[in-house]
Amino acid sequence: MKIWTFLLLPPAMLFTGCGGGGSIESMPVSAAAHSVTPPSDLRLPKSTVFKGESRFQALVARAERENWRRLPLGQRTVRVARAMTGVPYVNYTLEVDDHVESPVVNLNGMDCWTYYENALGFARMLKYKPGPYRPEDLLHMVELERYRGGRCNGNYLSRMHHLEEVFYDNQKRGLATNVTPSLPGAVRLRREIREMPEQWKSYRYLRNNPELIPRIDRIEQRVSGLPVYHVPKSRVRSIEHLLQDGDICAITTNWKYGYTSHVGLIVRKGNRALFAHATSDRDKGRRTIIDRTITDYLNGSSKHAGIVICRPRDLPPSPMWEQRMASN
Repeated sequence: MKIWTFLLLPPAMLFTGCGGGGSIESMPVSAAAHSVTPPSDLRLPKSTVFKGESRFQALVARAERENWRRLPLGQRTVRVARAMTGVPYVNYTLEVDDHVESPVVNLNGMDCWTYYENALGFARMLKYKPGPYRPEDLLHMVELERYRGGRCNGNYLSRMHHLEEVFYDNQKRGLATNVTPSLPGAVRLRREIREMPEQWKSYRYLRNNPELIPRIDRIEQRVSGLPVYHVPKSRVRSIEHLLQDGDICAITTNWKYGYTSHVGLIVRKGNRALFAHATSDRDKGRRTIIDRTITDYLNGSSKHAGIVICRPRDLPPSPMWEQRMASN
């Protein structure tokens, strides 16, 4: 499955973060204070932006019954990912309107990106606030992960379409660390990114908002110069022991016009690291699975170049925990 992803920013916000204040090259990327923005208002019907409420409630019941909240974030994320295996692979689940952008959750069908997002978002939700949990709570968690500065403003350009920006933006807000540069054998990649302006007919929002296309073309030129590191696949076996449960694992590509082609989660098994992902491979059932070791997965295709590893963090507890304690 290909997931060519690109950085989309309004002209006035190019590489300045949510509220401006410096270029993406000059912004510090060390751990900052955790930043949790409030959820945006629903701009589309809940039935449009949230699919699979019965799955959601069953997952909540299991998480509470088995006390997943007690686990560290990585292990919690893996519990959720395992519980969601077997869900059909479905692409373009975020394209739900012609003009209005909104966080979207579809638990009935996922692609590789939404599989990791849903697992991580659900895991974070359990520790962030007390129950009872509603679909809006998971939408908020997904919004924090996918939207620039953690906030959807209703415009397609507020969604991050490039994994490298997602990793950068979340690290800037103290919600994750891109550990790749510190891994033994990591090297810098250089790419001339080119995809969405040429494939605009594949994207519902671009077909209906063609004025976005030239902006994306300009943005891709900037994205090409971002400092992106990966561990080449020939060196991944030697660093498997350094990978942790729940690490976001992006697969880099040998294609010269893109950085990544796939993404999933790391699942520890003994001293090895398995790859959990939503696969479009018909031989694997076009579904979410816990696959082979990440090394074996990479060696299965000449198109795979290596991996980028981003390690999420828990959110600071919501004030709702204090409110619940005060009411008891």
